[in-house]
Amino acid sequence: MGKNRTSDLHNVAPEHLHIPAKEKLAATVAHKPRILLLYGSLRARSYSRFLTMEAKRLLEHFGAETKIYHAHGLPLPDDAPETHPKVKELRELAAWSEGMVWCSPERHGAMSGVLKSQIDWIPLSTGAIRLTQGKTLAVMQVSGGSQSFNAVNQMRVLGRWMRMITIPNQSSVAKAFNEFNEDGRMKPSAYYDRVVDVMEELVKFTLLTRDRAAYLVDRYSERKESAEELSRRVNLPSAVVGDDSTP
Repeated sequence: MGKNRTSDLHNVAPEHLHIPAKEKLAATVAHKPRILLLYGSLRARSYSRFLTMEAKRLLEHFGAETKIYHAHGLPLPDDAPETHPKVKELRELAAWSEGMVWCSPERHGAMSGVLKSQIDWIPLSTGAIRLTQGKTLAVMQVSGGSQSFNAVNQMRVLGRWMRMITIPNQSSVAKAFNEFNEDGRMKPSAYYDRVVDVMEELVKFTLLTRDRAAYLVDRYSERKESAEELSRRVNLPSAVVGDDSTP
């Protein structure tokens, strides 16, 4: 989408819709920010999917490249091998991404099992590659009743556990059945404006951190552990390494 095109963003005020500028954030990576979007419902009329689609449109307008993972056919964690096609697809997308959006309905006061299963299938590391560490994260939820923050709060905990940089802003859409039209597009509201805020902030944080993520999450404790492992290896008793001078 062109820089000044807002025809598909029918709820925005164009004069206030600013494109995040990588030069202002001193970004050095040339390609578009790569954002993976996950949502937590398999219903035919899924409000979390509708909200995710709105996020996708906004992210693309802000200059990001996006991919949405659809969890239909994803087995429960540990109920299939890691070679399962849906698991492989999810992990490949996680590795491709530089940031993520997680969007869940709130069910029984918690995030949905559908979204949790997706996160559970993403390991902290695959060999030497950490699929989520240092990547940005935005969290959103939809509710059938009054506004709640249970699901987004849980997702923040998971984001920290996955070593992600969760942005400060978030979206919680109450009585979601009132906030989308028959075509699944979100109606103008303060809720929609907050989604714009969140996606704008996510792109900014991704531009700011993506090429510095490895340094930002470089940890003293892990460097220390690696040094100790190296020390143990190079200081093995000479008899173990086969030194012929050992009596």
